[in-house]
Amino acid sequence: MAENCNHDCSTCGENCASRTAANKSFVEEANSKTKVRKMIAVVSGKGGVGKSLTTALLAVAAGRAGKKAGILDADITGPSIPHLFGIRDKAYGDGEFMFPVWSDKGCAVMSTNLILDNTDDPVVWRGALIASAVKQFWTDVAWGELDYLFIDMPPGTGDVPLTVFQSLPIDGIVIVTSPQDLVSMVVGKALKMAEKMSVPVLGIVENMSYITCPDCGRKISLFGEGHIRETAEAHRIPHAAELPIRQDVAALCDSGRVEELPDEFVMALSDMLASF
Repeated sequence: MAENCNHDCSTCGENCASRTAANKSFVEEANSKTKVRKMIAVVSGKGGVGKSLTTALLAVAAGRAGKKAGILDADITGPSIPHLFGIRDKAYGDGEFMFPVWSDKGCAVMSTNLILDNTDDPVVWRGALIASAVKQFWTDVAWGELDYLFIDMPPGTGDVPLTVFQSLPIDGIVIVTSPQDLVSMVVGKALKMAEKMSVPVLGIVENMSYITCPDCGRKISLFGEGHIRETAEAHRIPHAAELPIRQDVAALCDSGRVEELPDEFVMALSDMLASF
């Protein structure tokens, strides 16, 4: 037990025996309309590194592998998943359950942008309310039968990650970073939180890793040489992947057509997905 323990394990990040045992009791059971085989959270130490893109790519890769996937957009104040999938319909409920909105290719999505009257309205909520909304996206949404439910997390290690790790039955996390980050520090923070929450790290993705010269095909590291493979090996992370900067990919994402990304781009995460 921690030295200054207040016996409130729901707000604690210490990895003591008392919290680890108590943490199991906080996990919310799936409702009668939900059956999820694997739940994977996608995290990052800072914003703007491509966490939502990575989450979407994992879902797209699952769909192309013949699996059913969904995305719980836990970035309550900065949701971007509906835009990536070109989803404009609103989520609805029947008085007992809420229902996700399905993309053109069959990915189930729940996000605050799907329940706001106007998608450009700001979400000005305190941390406790944001954390409660994330939990309700799991407990109150009828997800159906899914092979994978991916959680697009907000950056950092605040209220929402703590709520997700303690309240949702997470099977593991994928860490997203970029070459210009202080990789070891950013990854280290995510690893320490995962360790405190007893959640395994399944893989690490370096976004904006390089561009390919259109004339000679040479890889150019715009933001400096990344060391994602070495970082994964040093921290015993089983899988690592690099995502390049591509104009066609950016254009498809901006226009809500992430499910139309070319196979060679999606394949960068296929091997990682297959191991989950």
